[in-house]
Amino acid sequence: MKDGLICVAAGTPSIRVADCAHNGAEIVRLMEEAQEQGVKILVLPELCLTGYTCGDLFLQDTLLDGALEALRSVMQATQHLEVLCALGMPLRAGGKLYNCAVVIQYGQVVTVVPKTHIPNYGEFYEQRWFASGEGLFFDHSFLVRLPHLEEGWQELYGASPLMECPDVPGLRIGVELCEDLWVSDPPSRTLAEYGATVILNLSASNEIVGKSSYRRNLVVGQSGRLCCGYVYADAGEGESTTDLVFSGHNLIAENGTLLAERRFGTGLTISQLDIGRLCHERQRLTTFQSRHPEGWAEVRFTLSETKLTRPISPTPFVPQDEAGRAQRCQEILTLAALGLAKRLEHTHAATAVVGLSGGLDSTLALLITARAFDLLGRAKRDILAITMPCFGTTARTRSNAEILAGELGTGFQEVNIGDAVRQHFADIGQSMEDHSVTFENGQARERTQVLMDIANRTGGLVIGTGDLSELALGWATYNGDHMSMYAVNASIPKTLVRHLVDYVAREEGGNLGEVLQDILDTPVSPELLPPKDGEIAQKTEDLVGPYELHDFFLYYAIRWGFSPRKVFRLAVYALGDRYDKATLHRWLGNFYRRFFAQQFKRSCLPDGPKVGSVTLSPRGDWRMPSDAVARLWLEEWEDLA
Repeated sequence: MKDGLICVAAGTPSIRVADCAHNGAEIVRLMEEAQEQGVKILVLPELCLTGYTCGDLFLQDTLLDGALEALRSVMQATQHLEVLCALGMPLRAGGKLYNCAVVIQYGQVVTVVPKTHIPNYGEFYEQRWFASGEGLFFDHSFLVRLPHLEEGWQELYGASPLMECPDVPGLRIGVELCEDLWVSDPPSRTLAEYGATVILNLSASNEIVGKSSYRRNLVVGQSGRLCCGYVYADAGEGESTTDLVFSGHNLIAENGTLLAERRFGTGLTISQLDIGRLCHERQRLTTFQSRHPEGWAEVRFTLSETKLTRPISPTPFVPQDEAGRAQRCQEILTLAALGLAKRLEHTHAATAVVGLSGGLDSTLALLITARAFDLLGRAKRDILAITMPCFGTTARTRSNAEILAGELGTGFQEVNIGDAVRQHFADIGQSMEDHSVTFENGQARERTQVLMDIANRTGGLVIGTGDLSELALGWATYNGDHMSMYAVNASIPKTLVRHLVDYVAREEGGNLGEVLQDILDTPVSPELLPPKDGEIAQKTEDLVGPYELHDFFLYYAIRWGFSPRKVFRLAVYALGDRYDKATLHRWLGNFYRRFFAQQFKRSCLPDGPKVGSVTLSPRGDWRMPSDAVARLWLEEWEDLA
């Protein structure tokens, strides 16, 4: 329950106008179906117990009394159901008639919420029958007579639009009805400021050409502005078609993203909301207004645990569909190139110096640099691609580096650093047979020195090649490949690096496409240890773990602040078909250990453009002390074993 996942549904029953008994039976059927499918919160359309299109029949006591008896029947039939259901019906109070949402659970009324904004324009004539509920929240003069389960009546004083569930941290539900959303200052804004993380909207919005897209934008946009889940249930089949048609346009949105949608049908539209994610985002956004509801007292309800069914992408940084992936790649390449172009122009850099190993990261950096030169209208011969073979370099990567530079039309230079590294090792007493971290880092730092000096000699900038995933794990040599003058890959995760290079390969084709494809097929490696039989001996993912997993952990642990327990649960759900629990658990622990231990490298990163929602720049999204202790996170991780 602490994970904050909750299953919600918008339902459209098949009704008959003014046939309250039939409509009540349909409501019971949908509630039972929702219970079977694990739904915890269900919202139904406005006035669905009578039908929205009853017209002047709303002034008939026979209809109003029939609605109350139908509510009693619904309550009796659903005493065993946990699902919290908001249904619409007319209710009399204080000599007025109100268009209300009645929320029930386990056969009991939890709260009643009258509609605030009563439309009286175009095809809407609600003020002919209904009074506004504005100002009635928690007003004890609002006295509603409701049925008891078996017989008799009960009185409910004061309407409460807020409901809280102590079982799910952060779950507060607010209710508004149809037109309430369409006004300039919807009640949902106030409800969200008072803590509502889920808004339910009972609606009867007729359909005309073009209205569905406007309605969708309203719901999705409001969920984004309020950083909430928004569940919208619309009237549909069975409403009178004397003058209007209703499509049953049901929508579920979360923080600006449409999760589920359905039109022209009856039944349930189901999705899952992540309350923990919403709470984290509200906490992060300092401009989100929060205030205590003085004089407001939430009613409470209980819920049991939700089984996880929400779609969880195994590659959260990479869109699953090809069109979305291509669009993402094009946008990232453009953003990174624009950032570098500005820096080159501002510094009047004569050259851009890129250490080109023939691996993925340096390839992407060179591709971005080439685009930046195109944006500036400069000749690519001023891009200096420097390959620096040493003890671990293979013929394959050396060859690919030279071919790539040739196809892009950049300058190319080979600087063999073997002799320089040997001399350095002799100076400090490092044995050539000792393949420890000094053996590896000595090569990385020598390469950085070469690049910096060539940049100085040619009046240029050293372009960094390290990516976001390497920064998260600290998989970089401090003051070696960790350092540059502008780091174009710094906010691009490894899983996306591969797709970016593949995107360029497909777009360009020809010889350039071929060499890029061969680079994609090359194992990820720093090539700092001598090869075996001419092949790469040092494979990064064998040492630190699969980048697919680390990018998954990074996204949910850093972007959304999820605990190790929740990250592990989502990983098992999304990646469990490819990795067993023991493997996921092992690498999750490695992620947390390395992330905390390597912060000192991130505290002094060079400049680089933010292109996605996760970045670890100490000047931007991530400010963490280098000496923070990982104990709490690792203790929770250990308990998952």
